Amino acid sequence: MDQLALLFVLLLGAVVTVPLGERLGLPAPVLMTLLGAVLALLPFVPNVSIPPELILPLLLPPLLYAAVQRTSWRQFTANIRPILLLAVALVFVTTTAVAAVAQAVFPALPIAAAVVLGALVAPPDPVAATAVAGSLGLPRRLVSILEGEGLFNDVTAIVLYHAAVGAVVSGTFSWPGAVGELVLSAVVAVAVGLALGRLSEWLMGRLGDPTLQIGLTLLVPFVSYVIAEDLLGSGVLAVLVTALYLAEHAVDADDVLWRLAGNTFWQVVDTLVTGVAFGLIGLELYHVFGTADSPGGRLVAGSVLVVATVIGVRLLYLLPAARLAKRLHKRRDLDEEIPVGWRETVVMWWSGMRGVASVALALAIPLRTEDGSPFPGRDVIVFIAFAVIMTTLVLQGLTLPWLVKRLGVRADTDAERALERDLALRAARAAKHRLKEIEEVEELPEDLADRLQRAAYDIGTRISPDIVGEERREWFARRAGRQRAFLRVQREMLSAARHEVLAARSEPGVDPEVVDRVLQHLDVRSLR
Repeated sequence: MDQLALLFVLLLGAVVTVPLGERLGLPAPVLMTLLGAVLALLPFVPNVSIPPELILPLLLPPLLYAAVQRTSWRQFTANIRPILLLAVALVFVTTTAVAAVAQAVFPALPIAAAVVLGALVAPPDPVAATAVAGSLGLPRRLVSILEGEGLFNDVTAIVLYHAAVGAVVSGTFSWPGAVGELVLSAVVAVAVGLALGRLSEWLMGRLGDPTLQIGLTLLVPFVSYVIAEDLLGSGVLAVLVTALYLAEHAVDADDVLWRLAGNTFWQVVDTLVTGVAFGLIGLELYHVFGTADSPGGRLVAGSVLVVATVIGVRLLYLLPAARLAKRLHKRRDLDEEIPVGWRETVVMWWSGMRGVASVALALAIPLRTEDGSPFPGRDVIVFIAFAVIMTTLVLQGLTLPWLVKRLGVRADTDAERALERDLALRAARAAKHRLKEIEEVEELPEDLADRLQRAAYDIGTRISPDIVGEERREWFARRAGRQRAFLRVQREMLSAARHEVLAARSEPGVDPEVVDRVLQHLDVRSLR
């Protein structure tokens, strides 16, 4: 088996482990890591030989871009204080604590290398947390905070990581120089992200075709990352700025096909890239365990201490931080999302699972320094990082449902239902208002106008039946039943039509391009 075949095996595993994990009750990333470890034991599977400098540019841009699709600029600005408390301050605290513990257990490990370890295990992963907690019915504010924390703590941790790696590789470090590089990195990243966001928005408007627009969104995060890094900026921050800008400005409400296809495409990309990343850490584990300089017992003891530090520091920090955020929230009465009570704070603590960002950073550690010597403690760092990732994913991921149930933390369904009802009313009013504008300039037949009036009313009722009275709701339920029967039969008819047209593709003298064009028409009709 060569490297390319191994990559395809990991891609296949990324797809298969999703339904398998749901059936077994295990997170898919855990299964992918175990798959990588099993593959590493097979004699015909080669060692992974991906250059470390390519790991971050290949893995992080698509993952960050996909994660931003689940948030918005308004959500970020409304939660700026909780995000800063978690994404910036907590990352620094965790990095410092882990570096101190690593230095105590492994005295030969340079302080800069210990900071590398602390930085790469500091950021919790929003993908892992929301994947495990998504079906638990958590309050939306908690999910929003976890997503925002996961996005922006990656930026903080990666800046610290790069500074520490640079100190190890070059053998020199200067605090004024590091602060100056941090400021320059942020300014360059924001400038690149905004410029590329505006350019991408302009290009999407000119392309028009959904296929080309989706292809552009695949290229944009990589281009943003590479340009920012070449200009000494933060590639991660540049990707986030570009993605937030496009999520806010490059959205056409009437471009339904692009939105549906684009969301599906990025879900596929997210699944595949995440699976490959965790498969790689599993493959790396066998090599690390066999070549680490420290005895196995010390490695295990150090891993246990670092895991305890990562989990413990998060709890000790979150309890006073959540109380402070709540006090500031009451004083300034801002529209921000914060944990309500100690129960939600505990759930947020236990949701701090480490994931793909830590995987990518561990694999991206250089093999050698500038003078040609091996990177000090690389195998130890990667092994401990793996221990932190696996322990948090398995221990916290599998016990989070039990903890949520025990604490009784549930989503505010009444508030969500009220918001859904309000949006349904707004949608129906907007439809009626537009119909009235059309009737003022265009004379519609009476039966058509009555039908359109009912259709405008049905727009809101289909979203939230609660906006009408009981009698009207029963009438609508009967009407919806007839409509479902009509659509079911129509789907069968369209299916027969598609089968007939597709069968013609293999007939002699039939142009396959014409067949595909007719199939596309039938597919769009089915989608509608």
